Amino acid sequence: MAKKMSNDNKTRGRYILYSFVFLILGFIFAFSYRTLGKDSIESGQSPTFQQEEQYREELILQKERNKELADELHAKQVEIREFEKSFSENEENHTALVEEAKDLRLLLGIVPSSGPGVRVTLKDGDYDPIEQNPNEYIVHESHVLRVVNELKISGAQGIAINGQRISSNSYIKCTGPVITIDGRTLPAPFVIEAVGDSDVLSTSLNLGGGVIDELVHDNIVVTLEEMKEIKLPALRDEA
Repeated sequence: MAKKMSNDNKTRGRYILYSFVFLILGFIFAFSYRTLGKDSIESGQSPTFQQEEQYREELILQKERNKELADELHAKQVEIREFEKSFSENEENHTALVEEAKDLRLLLGIVPSSGPGVRVTLKDGDYDPIEQNPNEYIVHESHVLRVVNELKISGAQGIAINGQRISSNSYIKCTGPVITIDGRTLPAPFVIEAVGDSDVLSTSLNLGGGVIDELVHDNIVVTLEEMKEIKLPALRDEA
């Protein structure tokens, strides 16, 4: 009986010891949990963490703004290219119109003209007035007009006869040994000067069966010179 009671006391003692140990462990776990949880919350709400969150939000906003600016820049570049294209086309059209107006002013004779070109001199042919008809050896307006028209067709920028600038409306008339241009009388020999590409002008006049051959056939003495520099006055500069 005494032995049985001794065993019961030992069993009860172990239970009390285990209970006390478990109680202590429970306090330790509870304290640790509360401490770690509090530290975690405090860490999540710390100034460093909040600053990082703010930086992340600002970075996202900045990326979105950069994308908006990139799209806007692309749109502006497209507008600039369209404007440059339109400006280039308008500039080309303007340049073409300026050149065309310049050519027209030169052809009309309202501005002086200078540059390379040709000089064509027409003289009466040698004849015997007793045996031959002098009209067959005299330079007529038709001869002058052949030269003038050929020069115009070949691209002459300006033409003058004996220093008299002519225009598209000039009137040339023969009166015996002289010709009248726009009311001004000019005696032979007739010197026709034209500003333009001297090679082109000279070649067009010298074509086989062309103007010079026809003039020679009509007993006209023709001299053709290619000039490096010819100066023609404007119509308004002439007396």
